[in-house]
Formats: sequence, C-alpha cells, structure tokens
Amino acid sequence: MGGIAGFIDKRDAKAKSGIIEEMSERIVHRGPGCADFYVNDTVAIVSRNIEASGSSGDKRLICNADKTKLIFFDGDVYNSSPEEILHGFEEQGCDILGNLRGTFAFVIWDSVKNEMFAARDHFGAKPFYYALFNDAFIFGSEIKSFIPHPDFKYELNGLALKPYLTFQCSVLNETFFKNVYKLDAGHYLTYSGSVQTAKYHEYRFCPEEKSIDEYCREIRETVRKSVDCRRPEGKATGAFLSGGIDSSYITAMLLPDVTFSVGFDHKTFNETGYAKELADILKIRNTSKIITPDEFFGKIEDVQYYLDEPSANLSAVPLFFLSEMAGMEAGAVFSGEGADELFGGYNMYKLSKLDKIYRIIPKFIRYPVAKLAELAPRFYGRNFLILNGLPVEDIYVGQAFIFNERDKKKVLNQRFWNGPSYKEISRPYFMQVAGKDDVTKMQYLDMHLWLPHDILLKADKMAMAHSLDVRAPFLDQVVFDLARKLPEGLKVNGDVTKYALRVSAGEVIPEEWGKRPKLGFPVPVSDWLREEKYYNLVKAEFKGEHTGDFFNKKELIKLLDSHYDGRKNNARKIWTIYAFLLWYKVYFLERR
Repeated sequence: MGGIAGFIDKRDAKAKSGIIEEMSERIVHRGPGCADFYVNDTVAIVSRNIEASGSSGDKRLICNADKTKLIFFDGDVYNSSPEEILHGFEEQGCDILGNLRGTFAFVIWDSVKNEMFAARDHFGAKPFYYALFNDAFIFGSEIKSFIPHPDFKYELNGLALKPYLTFQCSVLNETFFKNVYKLDAGHYLTYSGSVQTAKYHEYRFCPEEKSIDEYCREIRETVRKSVDCRRPEGKATGAFLSGGIDSSYITAMLLPDVTFSVGFDHKTFNETGYAKELADILKIRNTSKIITPDEFFGKIEDVQYYLDEPSANLSAVPLFFLSEMAGMEAGAVFSGEGADELFGGYNMYKLSKLDKIYRIIPKFIRYPVAKLAELAPRFYGRNFLILNGLPVEDIYVGQAFIFNERDKKKVLNQRFWNGPSYKEISRPYFMQVAGKDDVTKMQYLDMHLWLPHDILLKADKMAMAHSLDVRAPFLDQVVFDLARKLPEGLKVNGDVTKYALRVSAGEVIPEEWGKRPKLGFPVPVSDWLREEKYYNLVKAEFKGEHTGDFFNKKELIKLLDSHYDGRKNNARKIWTIYAFLLWYKVYFLERR
C-alpha cells in the first residue's frame, strides 16, 4: 500500500536519480514509511510504502529468480502477494489479472526487453496516470509526481472543462493536464517506445431468478467473506461509519476497534448521532468531529491539491477531515464504497408512483411531448415530462448533472464550447448494454464514470493524503459476481433501492438502519453561500483576474447573487465553478 512514480528517458542514471528523488517527495504522503528506488540508464522507478522497513531499499525490491523483472505495487490483493503476481505474470502474462482479488495499481519492469507493463484494478480503486513528453515516458499514482521531471509541460487540457461542468469531475481519458492520461479501470498498459493499452475486465450483468431468501443468504455470506479476507494482521482496525446502510453493514460484519464519523452543526446535515447510536449497540468506540464552515472553506485548496484534478464533489472535504482523524488511530479503515453501484442504491434508479402512472401513456405520445418540453422555456413540470418521455440513454448522465449543454454556453467562454457533450461521453457505454433494463443501464454508466472518476478517486486521494489504508469490501470481484445476477426487482423494488442488500442487512444491523434513505455525505453549502462571509469569499474568486480566461464573469455573479438572495438554489453550479478556480489557482498560478 502506497504509491508509485517513475519515468523512462535518455538521461543517464546519475541525472535520473536526482529527478526520481524529487518525484518521490511529491507523493511522500502515499508512503511516509519508506521508499524503494530502482534506477539505471533506462528507467527510474520509486515505490513508496506506508509502513517502515528495517531493510535497505535494494533488498526490499521484489524481483524474479534471475532478477530480470521487478514489480512495484500499490494496493492490496487478497489472494496473491506481489511476488506471486510477478511469477504468475511470467507464466500467464496479462491473463493473471483476471484472477486477482483486490484493489491495485502496479508496474512490472522487464530489464531484458526494456519494457514496462502496468495494470489497474477492475473497479479503478487505485489511480494510475501516464504521459509522453518529448522522449520521456512518465507514470505514477499521482499527477503531481510528474511535475519535477524536466520534460513535463504545464498546459491545461481545455477539452476537459466543458464535460467537467456537467459531471463535476474529470471524466475524459486525457486529464486536465494536456498529454497526461489515466489508465482506465480494468485495463493494462505496455510501453517499449510506444504506449499500448487494452481491457482485461468487463462488467457483465446476467440476471438469474432466485428467491429473495436465497439471494440474501448469499449476500451475507459473500460480504462477510470479503470483509474477513481484508482483515489486517497486527493493525488497529477502524471503520468509517455514517447513519446509512452501507457503512453500518460493513461495521457490523467487521466489529472494528473504533469507528469514525464527521458531521456539521446543522440538523439536516449531521449523521454523527446515528453513527454513535449504532456504535453503542455494537459496543464499539466511536470518534466524531463536527466540521465548522471556516474549517471547511479553509481546506478546499488542500483538497484540490491532493485530488490532482478539479472535483466539485462536496463530500471530498469532509472525507479529508474523516481520513485525517482516522489516520491518527487506525492502521487500516474499512468503508462502504461500491454498494450503491453494485446493488442499485441510488435514488435516481427508482420511479415515483406518479412516474409509473404517467409511463402508462404510450411512448409515441410521451416522446414528442418530451422533445417539445426540452425546447420550451422552463416551466413547472418540464423536467417531469422530459425524464418520463425520453429513453434513459438521452437523459441519464450519472449521479451528478450540474450544467446542461445550454447553461454551459452561458457561463463558459466560447473557446471551451468545443469540448465533448455529455451525451457523446455516455453514448458508448449505453451501447454496450443495449437491450438491458433501465436500472442496469444506469448502473453500467455509473460504474464506468461516476465510480472510478469521482467516488473512488476521491476516496483514494483523501485517504492517501493522510497515509491511510482504506479497504472497501463491496468492491470485490466475488461480490460483483453475485450482484450482477440480481434481477431488477431485487435491486429496486418500488421506492426501495438496494432492496436485496437491505433485506440481507436486516440480519446484522437494526431494522431502522436498513430502511434509512440514502443521504450520501450531505454538506450545508447551500446555506453557507447565503451567509455574507462565504458569499464574499466565493465572489472574490468569481471576480478574480484569471476567472475571465474561462468564464463569463457577469453570468457567474448572476448565479451567485440569485442564490444569495434566495431566488434560486444554484449551490452545486456555484461550487463546481468555485472548485475549478481554486484547483487552477493551486496548480497553474501558484505552481504548488
């Protein structure tokens, strides 16, 4: 568990040594315990580790019998050690990847072929980036480690801004840094003068009819085994605990030494009471923190720095505080990420009673009505007609839909209009599940966009900012192999999401927790932006010298003022722009 950084270029070993040491320092938070270096005239690689080791760096390097191949590893695989993965790769090549159970990003260097192989886990829980600048191939766990390399070029990828305003995160293969790319989840890469990438894993949903009792028994058994195989040895074990079902289920299965919760001094945005209540029932210590608005706003620039790319997911900030708190006490912390995507947990997956009644009307009537509503000015009921009249492929873009195409043009400078539309990004994924039910289609899109680009990236970067080992038992290949077989009615049943998981959880947590609606990580930013202090803080950024390079300042102030006056709730739109401006300030203006 830690981080990787490295490069291949024509510099000699002495020159490489100085560069790789600087790159290593950029990701020291991912592994403050020790760093293992491998440097020669061809390649330089560092692997950082959270835990310290008494042996010297060259003795810790993991290599094959004749020392022609080395592996540098980030993450945890629960059915193989890095040594076994390296030997398996020698025998099976990339076929070894399909058998690995865990979260990982790793690099294998072949000193005979002068070839690099890299792979990222099935779900994308561990990040991996790569870039080509001149004759230098640079790679690593975080983009910030690329900055010390002399060939790295600071250049904004303008195509990323337009889709960011819809998805609230970077969803393109090319990052916000031009010529820097993400290795997609479930993919591997080879480099020997040119980059080649390929997919080794695909999400395949194949519903099987079984009784609810049988599925619930299998869910309990499978999740429990996933928790058990992730239990660390010789470490204090913690769990992130909110008032929701996912973290509560994992906590009850794990029974950790301590649980961690954060909230806000706001009756609607504080689940710490629920968390403490469950911890008391399970006889587990709970540690919590109430985050003040000053603390929240004071950490946004740090959060954007650790994220590498701009993200407007408000929950990144409380997760930063949560990880900081957990990192002081626990060697490993368990969390509930992945349950919503695998088991159908998002509110957008379900239909209201009125939705169902309206959908009795034939499609050939609802569809043209929806198309007319799209073209019309905003009116009460417009969204209802659109959402219930158009196919899911035309209306669903994931759990974040901040700006539509029309509103983006109002706030964006014209030179950024040529970025891809949200439909151009989502269409290829929907094509892969043509003919499936709507819930499966939405799940499939979320598992390719929302999960790796937002949820898991945020979870990894915020935890590793505090050198924290986080383990997510729902993000398990065996768990997914069960979840993919659930029929639609066992994922969403009427107005109940995660139906089978909730019924299953009833055996291990109190009934109230299983029935509690999903809240996510709620943050009262909408209220804060109506306070003069924080309104002025955001307004200063909106009026900033460089803001006009990207946005129409007048439109931004209109968004902010109409929210401040209480005429509209523009909080998420405001925050998405504000987060980008602070990220740009940290990376491009301050060159932090």
